Amino acid sequence: MLLWLTQWLANFERAFNVFNYITFRAVLATMTALVISILLGPKVIARLTAMKIGQAVRSDGPQSHLSKQGTPTMGGALVLLSITITTLLWSDLSNRFVWVVLLVTLGFGAIGWVDDYRKVVRNNPRGMAAREKLLWQSLIGLIAATWLAFAVPAPSTATIWPLFSAWVQSGLEMNLPAKADLIVPFFKNVSYPLGVFGFIALSFCVIVGASNAVNLTDGADGLAIMPTVMVGSALGLFAYVASNAVYSRYLLFPHIPGAGEMVVFCSAIAGAGLGFLWFNAYPAKVFMGDVGALALGAALGTVAVIVRQEIVLFVMGGVFVAETISVVLQVGYFKWSGGKRLFRMAPVHHHFELKGWHENQVVVRAWIITMLLVLAGLSSLKLR
Repeated sequence: MLLWLTQWLANFERAFNVFNYITFRAVLATMTALVISILLGPKVIARLTAMKIGQAVRSDGPQSHLSKQGTPTMGGALVLLSITITTLLWSDLSNRFVWVVLLVTLGFGAIGWVDDYRKVVRNNPRGMAAREKLLWQSLIGLIAATWLAFAVPAPSTATIWPLFSAWVQSGLEMNLPAKADLIVPFFKNVSYPLGVFGFIALSFCVIVGASNAVNLTDGADGLAIMPTVMVGSALGLFAYVASNAVYSRYLLFPHIPGAGEMVVFCSAIAGAGLGFLWFNAYPAKVFMGDVGALALGAALGTVAVIVRQEIVLFVMGGVFVAETISVVLQVGYFKWSGGKRLFRMAPVHHHFELKGWHENQVVVRAWIITMLLVLAGLSSLKLR
């Protein structure tokens, strides 16, 4: 919205042309989202407290978590509000990627909201049934993946439909342009063509998988939000490179026109996340809940698909991956062994807490690991 206004004002005053620069708008997006989160945070927390939307704590978990009983949850709504307002203010709303990533984020947030509402307001410990949740996640993920299959390789919005029509007319056999291939990081010119169905399947798994991975990680004060900020910021750098014809050609990355607006969106994630961390840092005054975790994970997955960095997301989000794998291994081993446990408790951050690590130690060490993994992912920009 403000971009359109400044573009109009630039007809009268050239100084407003600075708003056309993505980097400038990215800085403003970070600051805007941060200010919104910090200013609205106390009001949101007070409202959640008045509505008695408090977190339920498992009795078989770390004893230190029992004091968290009743702490307001569903605070992820604050993050989504900050991201949405900021994106609408500073993004180019005619961009073909802005709306899909925003709608995916809000769609998964709505799923998390319903799940949290059933748990804490209706006192239903199951919340949304796993099959029902997966159904809605799959529906949104499939629609987004199908749109991106033609939006990513298309040079502009106007060419998406012709590309789709050409694929249909080919009997569903036409391959996508090379920029839609799966890129293998750290290797020069190594990529694998996916085809339309392969692209859709991979994108679906990345979006839904990232959403649930972040959700599983959100179990300690600040544990999920700071890695989300770091990974999101790094993806913003990849988006900037992919959108720039000179940089992408020099660094051997596919040039994806329009992907630069993801820099603004990722900056909004960073600002909103840091603002939320102000209240979510130990001891947390509010928890994110599924409404925030599911949405932020889906947002990261969608951006990674747009900038063609699915494998790099896997690397940088190593903490999310480890948490998810720990749950899979725990459940699988429990069933296979007839009731034995591989970890003291899953996800794995609870395992370390039960071993005697303080919650702050677990969280900060996860941040350090994420920082190292993000740097490793960013090194793939040049190490190819």
